[in-house]
Parts: sequence; structure tokens; C-alpha cells
Amino acid sequence: MAEEQELDLVEISPNATPPVCKIMDYGKFLYQQKKREKELKAKSSQITVKEIRFGPNTDEHDYEFKKKNAIKFLKDGAKLKAFVFFKGRSIIYKDQGQILLLRLAQDLEEYGKVESMPVLEGKRMIMFIAPKKKK
Repeated sequence: MAEEQELDLVEISPNATPPVCKIMDYGKFLYQQKKREKELKAKSSQITVKEIRFGPNTDEHDYEFKKKNAIKFLKDGAKLKAFVFFKGRSIIYKDQGQILLLRLAQDLEEYGKVESMPVLEGKRMIMFIAPKKKK
């Protein structure tokens, strides 16, 4: 029957008794399957994580510059990983680092929401900010 219609006989379920087969154009089937996979891949978005590094005693101008970059990253749809890096004995300024990150979170409130509050991990105090969904 498949040869008469110039189509392919495709075995669907070989373990069933009797085996289940279907008459179809196999090339067209493979093409449609690849097309479906490509559409699914296009719909799924890749999440990028951008990092911004501060020191515990970051100056006002540097802070504003990094805040501007953070806004750009969040508008582009990337997650933001902001961290304060403590070198040497600067670990005694933990409270200043936390204040800096909380201030950043407050300034970026309209562009993204805080995923995790500032947490000290070794010599770094890390905070994640996710972009807000576009309406």
C-alpha cells in the first residue's frame, strides 16, 4: 500500500503485538519535527548573569556609574549579581558593604526585584537582582 501511494511505511511501536506501523512521508515528518524543535528553542530564553563589583568604600561617582550599567543590564533582561569584595583587613567594613548593596537594591527597585538579600560568602557579600517582566 505504501509503495502504491509513493510513501514510507514507518514502524511506530515495535514491541506491540502486532507491531504498529503507519504510512507517511518520512522526510516531511522529519522536517516538521525539526521545525517544531526550532520553534521551542526560539521561545526559550537564555538567562545571562551580569556581575557588578564594588569595594566597601566605593566613591559616589563610581557608584553612580555602576548603577547606570546595572540599569542597562536589567533593561536588557539579564540577571544582576552585585557584590562587594573585601580585600585584606577591609572585612571590618561589612556593615558599609551591606548598606551599599541595600542602597543599590533600593535605587534599582523600578527596574528589578531582589532575589536574595546580601549574604557574606568568604570575602564577598553577594546579592542577586532579577529583571522585572515587561508588560
